[in-house]
Amino acid sequence: MKALKWLLGIVAGVVLLLVVYLTVFFDPNSFKPQIVDAVKKQTGRDFVIKEDLSWSFFPSLGINLGGISLSNPENFSPSTLLEVNEAIASVSLMPLLSQEVEIAQLSLDGLTMNMVTKKDGSTSFDGLSGESASENVATETEASTGNSVELQSLQIGGVSITNTTINIIDEAAGTTQVFSLNSLTLGKFSLGNAADFAYDFSAQMPDMTVASKGDGQLTISKDMTKVAIADFTINTDVNGEAIPNKSLSSKLSTDINVALDAKTLEVVINDLSAMDITATGSLDVNYGTNIPKINLQIDVGDIDVDKLMPASEATESTTEEKVASNEPAVEPDLSALKTIDLTLAMTVKSIKVANLLTQSWVMKAKVKDGVADLTQFSANLYEGSIKATAKLDGRQKVATYRFEETLSGVQFRPLLKDAADIDLISGSANFTVSGSGKSLIPDNLKKNLLAKGNFEIADGSIYGVNIPQMIRSAEDKLKGDLSASNEEELKTDFTSLTGSFDLKNAVVTNPDLAMASPLIRLGGKGSANIDTQTVDYKLTTSLVGSLAGQGGDNSALAGVDIPLTITGSMQDPKFGIDTSALFDAKLKGETDKLKDSLFKKLGGF
Repeated sequence: MKALKWLLGIVAGVVLLLVVYLTVFFDPNSFKPQIVDAVKKQTGRDFVIKEDLSWSFFPSLGINLGGISLSNPENFSPSTLLEVNEAIASVSLMPLLSQEVEIAQLSLDGLTMNMVTKKDGSTSFDGLSGESASENVATETEASTGNSVELQSLQIGGVSITNTTINIIDEAAGTTQVFSLNSLTLGKFSLGNAADFAYDFSAQMPDMTVASKGDGQLTISKDMTKVAIADFTINTDVNGEAIPNKSLSSKLSTDINVALDAKTLEVVINDLSAMDITATGSLDVNYGTNIPKINLQIDVGDIDVDKLMPASEATESTTEEKVASNEPAVEPDLSALKTIDLTLAMTVKSIKVANLLTQSWVMKAKVKDGVADLTQFSANLYEGSIKATAKLDGRQKVATYRFEETLSGVQFRPLLKDAADIDLISGSANFTVSGSGKSLIPDNLKKNLLAKGNFEIADGSIYGVNIPQMIRSAEDKLKGDLSASNEEELKTDFTSLTGSFDLKNAVVTNPDLAMASPLIRLGGKGSANIDTQTVDYKLTTSLVGSLAGQGGDNSALAGVDIPLTITGSMQDPKFGIDTSALFDAKLKGETDKLKDSLFKKLGGF
């Protein structure tokens, strides 16, 4: 027991002697001129310590610094690169003897950094690094390598960083960006145990302002190979002209795990909400390879793209496109695809864009070695479904692509009206198309795209034309009645409509349209130019039923092919009858009947 008392007495005496020595015989301010001269010699900058350096001894050993500044190069404005109002560091002495670090307090207040880039390209950091500094760092690195000390434990009573401001000034661009860390606090921390932290950050940039606050719990493993941030909540507000509707608020709740030894990052998105959009998911990154491997899985709720776009954007974008169209178009640079190794799995509850509504999205994609591959895409739309695959190869200067798409059971009329404002055909549609092309320049997309497919529409109608009524009108004109009027709905019902198509040089060609209905049979062929948005199509109609009950009699046109035309724009097509072809067909029919009658009377000669 006496030995323990003597030991404690000796330790207390050593500590007391150390305090007396530091306060009486060792004045840290005596080193201020040497420190200032050393910084001046090394950087060529003025280094100022305005306030006296002071020791603190209870409850721990510490030093207080204040009024520190480092100047920018001559003729720079502002004249200072770095200013610190106050810095305090306090460390417990006794644990250091056991290779244990106990930091009672770390605080930094009023740090201001002015990073300037002048019009001639010179910056605030020019001249800060020199050969002597590099040599000293190399020497220190070698020494530390040969005399490494393993840290047994680390404890921090608290960290407080307040009123930190970074000004980024670009005189050539005439812009100033201000980043402010209003506060960053860390509670009582030790290796292996969770510590509370919080931050308050804001930024002012030429085209937007950002304000963000967050809090969570930080844990660092005892061997310092793993870092975990749990219950991390981030609330962010962004305002600016470049932001949809000029304002965006978001909230993110996440857990983050980093394995420094395995070089992996895991992010769990517990909840993400922004602009009425919600999402959950996960992100896994292996950054130990030359190209980091990224695996992203995300599940998104309803997305209304129409609400995200301001009403005036359509007019503005049209003007911008007209201005941009005067410049030669260039292929987009897709070389960045070679630096990405991404696997994506995504689901979306619904997406509405330009009034087009789709639901139950499922998408799987990969980006690797310069190739973006959409391996699976499916969605529900208009009582049917869509499936697609696609691949974009960006390894060459001019990109190539291919795709396949299938629609099943889609109600065609509401789809056309919402997607293209075209009211032309209704019915349950099945559609397949496959294609490929080269170049992503808009004009080249139309010219170089090669595609083919087929379609089938069941139990539908063609709007804008009433073929039975047109037949009756034509029949009346053949009989000499030119006063026939049309007061019926412009709609022709059918049981099936089928055909195939090819796309080449921006022209869609359909050679085999076939439509069947209880009254008529219809065949057609023609083309549509997707560049000029015009159509040139001819239909041939023949009666297979009676017009009786439909307001007419088909006897005059029985067996006569009736030619119809569709011309004009896709948005407002014009339907008509090829009258000359109709009369030729009628005349031919009457001539054939006369021949048959003569042959019978002549005994078949």
